[in-house]
Amino acid sequence: MADTQHRRSVNTLAALFRRNEERASTKLSKRSPARELYVSDLFEKARACAESRFDEWYILSAMWTFFHGIADGQTDWTRPQAEVVLRRFDGVLALLPQAQRQAHERIIGERQVNNADKVLSLYETDTRVIVRGKAGAEVEFGNTLLLAEQKDGVIVDWQLYRESAPADLRQLPQSLQRMEAAYGPGVIRALGTDRGFCSAANQALLAAKEIYDGICPKHPVRLKERMEEERFAQLQRRRSQTEGRMGIFKNVFLGRPLRAKGFEHREMAVSWQVLTHNLWVLARLEQKQALAQAA
Repeated sequence: MADTQHRRSVNTLAALFRRNEERASTKLSKRSPARELYVSDLFEKARACAESRFDEWYILSAMWTFFHGIADGQTDWTRPQAEVVLRRFDGVLALLPQAQRQAHERIIGERQVNNADKVLSLYETDTRVIVRGKAGAEVEFGNTLLLAEQKDGVIVDWQLYRESAPADLRQLPQSLQRMEAAYGPGVIRALGTDRGFCSAANQALLAAKEIYDGICPKHPVRLKERMEEERFAQLQRRRSQTEGRMGIFKNVFLGRPLRAKGFEHREMAVSWQVLTHNLWVLARLEQKQALAQAA
């Protein structure tokens, strides 16, 4: 734990040094003494302050110090590895002005900041606010993942959203479009969802495609009426198992936290784990069938 905290402190200091260098890095194009090389207003003020208070003062260049250590063999890092770290510094430093404005608005101004304008993470810039409205988890942070499974538990559609996900009722037509493109039209015969996907437009869409409507109605009276239909009740009972499927997929296959940096890598991880999950489900189904035949 102490070593981790030390590394974080070193990284923070390095980022601050780099920030100061970037802000003061307007330089002359000719060879000059170090005290005269930097010509930005910030450096001029810093030099005047240092000269008025101290007999000796020094210029710390994060870039020069970093690469000087590499050239002298003082570190095991190669130059490309060092440049990766410096680019990460740049990414964080570029967000600091926005984070500063956000902090000023919330803390000093006591004003709300729109979710679209918030910096939620200096390291994962694709992190979004997810409003769930559930007890104990009204708001979460990350990327919304949509999963659709068939009756035997095989995941047949998935979508990880980089931006804030659209409302559930708008996700259904997109999901149907992806599944029809992958498996062909007419393959889906029935569809069951929770009430978040319920809308007149979605019900009309399913009717037009001759897909049985197993969408949970929002009105309790209408839900009670539809639960009298055996097929609808079966779909809703089966749908309730999807919550468990989501938990298994997130906790067992993806892992919590998902150790993939950057949205593209997270999206790739989801795709690979959907494949792994489906192979696992199919293997269990084959094993179950073999045991049933043996009995």
